[in-house]
Amino acid sequence: MRFDRARLSPYAQQVLERDLLAHKQHPEQGQRSDVSRYSVVDDQGTTLLRLPLSYLVKLALADVLGVQPQLPADIRVTAEGLQNHYLNDNTSPETFSFHVVNLTQCNGQGNALASETAKRFLLTQLLTEYANDRFGLKESGQQAQIYCAPHPPQRQKQLNEMIPDAFYRELYMSPCLSGWDKGEEKHQYMHLCHQVLSRSQLNAVAKLREAGIITNNLVVLPNLSNISLANNGSHISLGSRKLTGLMADEKSPFGRAEEKYCGDLAIKIQEHFLPLFAANYSAAPYRLGFEDFHPEKALGFLAHELDFTHLRMLWRRWRKKASLNLIRHSRTPFGPEWIDRPLSRLFGLKGDFVPDFRLVDYPVGFLSTEESPALNGALGNQELLRHDLDAMGVFDARMSLYQFFKMREFATMGFSGFEGRHYSLFSGFEQDMGAATTLQTLITALAYKYMAEGRYDHRHIPDTPGTESERRQIFFGHALGLPTFFVKRTTRNRFLLRILRKTKQIRNSRRYPGYLRIYQKEYCRALIEVLCEDGADLIEQMGCRELLVDLRQRIEYPEEFSVAGRLTSDIMSTLGTKQPLQVDAPEFNRAAEEFYRTTLRRRHMHEALEMLSRELPRLEQLADHNDSVRITLKMVCGQRSLTAVYAQLMEGARYQHLHDDDLLRLINLLLLSVHADQLSVKEHPDKEHVNRYENDAPVYRAS
Repeated sequence: MRFDRARLSPYAQQVLERDLLAHKQHPEQGQRSDVSRYSVVDDQGTTLLRLPLSYLVKLALADVLGVQPQLPADIRVTAEGLQNHYLNDNTSPETFSFHVVNLTQCNGQGNALASETAKRFLLTQLLTEYANDRFGLKESGQQAQIYCAPHPPQRQKQLNEMIPDAFYRELYMSPCLSGWDKGEEKHQYMHLCHQVLSRSQLNAVAKLREAGIITNNLVVLPNLSNISLANNGSHISLGSRKLTGLMADEKSPFGRAEEKYCGDLAIKIQEHFLPLFAANYSAAPYRLGFEDFHPEKALGFLAHELDFTHLRMLWRRWRKKASLNLIRHSRTPFGPEWIDRPLSRLFGLKGDFVPDFRLVDYPVGFLSTEESPALNGALGNQELLRHDLDAMGVFDARMSLYQFFKMREFATMGFSGFEGRHYSLFSGFEQDMGAATTLQTLITALAYKYMAEGRYDHRHIPDTPGTESERRQIFFGHALGLPTFFVKRTTRNRFLLRILRKTKQIRNSRRYPGYLRIYQKEYCRALIEVLCEDGADLIEQMGCRELLVDLRQRIEYPEEFSVAGRLTSDIMSTLGTKQPLQVDAPEFNRAAEEFYRTTLRRRHMHEALEMLSRELPRLEQLADHNDSVRITLKMVCGQRSLTAVYAQLMEGARYQHLHDDDLLRLINLLLLSVHADQLSVKEHPDKEHVNRYENDAPVYRAS
């Protein structure tokens, strides 16, 4: 975005100057070496700021403070702290929770986190609108817009196919102005991530050849540049005060080795429950045309995430599911689009619809090697795996390992817990994100209950690539919408066998001797039965009965209740058709993008406004004994009631008709609500489960 620096308040200019430093803690080192990138001279000879949208949100928040010197000190301190929660290390804006959220039965478990996230989303929307007006973006023909989407725009993907990877990074990789003391180093790290993942997808071609999926020398090589870093989803981190307290106690027998042993085992148990999440609580609906079904492109990073046996099974089942049959045989495209497109139209080869394609198009979790298992409970195991993958050309040892669930170790993070990294797009805050958070908490608690009772240890879930791939192929198959999967009859995974004993309609596979053929839906039903039977006490203690009723509905009636079903239905309604395969792949994907940018963004904003309205009585009560709250409410309301003022502001915000003073009033009210939340957390710090939500890049931009 380009605008005149003179439009910034003095305080916002100070924030910008600090963020342009080479090292924010050592101003004497001077400015970044690339500082010239952030200015440009227009046709009239005026020097304008040139800044990424992901940084613009933080700058807008700083400007809000700069133009309101009369804000009470407590509110100002809160808002200054929030600036650090607007990061930008990937292509898209990135935020993390404004405060740690206590998850308890009385506050609705995950709904408390959903409320915090909704406020963060609403503040982001208001700050974006503020920047459009205050910085003169609209006047100059620019319009910033931030919305939740699981994929980057189609035009960006098309551009990525046309340009070298180095040029793509120059255009799209954020310079990391916010959130890091040494922004240039972080920027270089993100360049490394993009470069490595681009090469990694190219290296997958050799694995596909070894697996027998590519059977001839006709290959459409993936572009050296790839957009996977722009769609790495949402992260939900759960921490335990009890485990954190044990780690902080020097006299405790629970140290780093015990934390690692239990954490790795918990992750292995949690991974068996992943099919309950994919497409049900978050999703990324996507259409692939016939011309997209080159295995070296369609399978994304799966060659690095699954054993070759399961990869072959998944590819064959996916081809069978998709509309690729020609003369009773499943066909994949020949290569040149000028052949594939007419062929698909002539024979009605429509390709496929995938409920959660982001999980295939992004490296969610790399497979362990025989020599270096990632989850065997040994200290330093992931460092060894990173070096193994580096030697294989799959990864880089300097990067953080990608996993479905990632341990948040006390020594590194200051708390002990787990980060769920398998979420794509939530359709609603409370309905989907809140429920997913509660389910993740329940499954994590169940894993530790198993350990406390001595029911499972690392021997029961062997640390071999084959066993790891065996449980993960279920999750990837579910994300692709495959109805069945296959498990070896002689599997040594005792926990998987426990689930399969409760799974109905299992039969021996005719195609794969020695394997069992299992339905995805029956497996999910069995997971729910295991949760209800083994975690009955946890369900009662955490108040999760309604959650399980909701989960069953999503499994039994996915078209109506799952996120994938609801999002797909909404997208199809804009196209006037009932089935995704009735429209061409580009048309469906463009319609999905437009739905995320407009209808879903407004829906998220309306939900956030409704959730904020429920908190008005609490703010009025707090004003009776808190001077900062009383003064801020006076600034917002004047002589009118808070209810009446908010009704007016809410109506204007729904249709983006708020400007100037009204826009500042609503921003101030939101900052006041966040301040009240932070006060509440300080007053009630004794809850066992804590949470931190990170949104790495489901937010995307359009201009």
